[in-house]
Amino acid sequence: MFEFLEAGGPFMWLLLTMSVVALTYIIERGLALRWRNVVPEQVATTLNQCENENDLATLQTVCRQLPSPASRMLLAAMDQFAYTKAENIEALQTRARREISTLESGLVVIEVIVGSAPLLGLVGTLHGLITLFGDFGAASMADHTSLAKGISIALNTTLTGLLIAIPSLIAWSYYNKKVETMAIELEALCDDLLQRYYPPSAHASQPLAYASGQQGTLEEPESFAEPSATGKKARRKRDGR
Repeated sequence: MFEFLEAGGPFMWLLLTMSVVALTYIIERGLALRWRNVVPEQVATTLNQCENENDLATLQTVCRQLPSPASRMLLAAMDQFAYTKAENIEALQTRARREISTLESGLVVIEVIVGSAPLLGLVGTLHGLITLFGDFGAASMADHTSLAKGISIALNTTLTGLLIAIPSLIAWSYYNKKVETMAIELEALCDDLLQRYYPPSAHASQPLAYASGQQGTLEEPESFAEPSATGKKARRKRDGR
């Protein structure tokens, strides 16, 4: 194994470093992006059982006991119940971007390794071929065995780069999709909480008659239905009666 790495030249050691970094971030993201760390089941269950102020206090307690992105989002929403729903949603969007950014931390490193490992391996191969043909031309053009062996060794870096990039690409794609799914779940939890504590307005639930096509059916307001005695007297004076 050591001979394989040594034969690849200096670029092989760079690829070896990249493989260690990629493996570290893949393991770290795998542990960080577990569902119980992002959306604890107890938090979601407590939210589904919220029906009054006492349940809201229980939800706050559970969220503080189980710190997670979902807990922080729900606590932020509950702290802003004094605001209007629109203001609360706007503040939650800012908080959500911060939480999603935290979930995506480390993925950019894996993405960089996915793109750079094959290129670095190709550069290592070209460097090996240039060195090989330079030495081979000065020695003898008849030694085909040495030429084939040299080319085989030079291709080691390309192979290593691809072996690093392929698993990294699989991990990056999987974690990216998982973060997207978790973001949707966080949005659904916050929306559920807002729907529970910002019920629709009573006026909004009663459509106007004109909106339903029943023109002319609106009742005349009481203040205009029958003029008062004072109003009749003022009208007679104005008409000269």
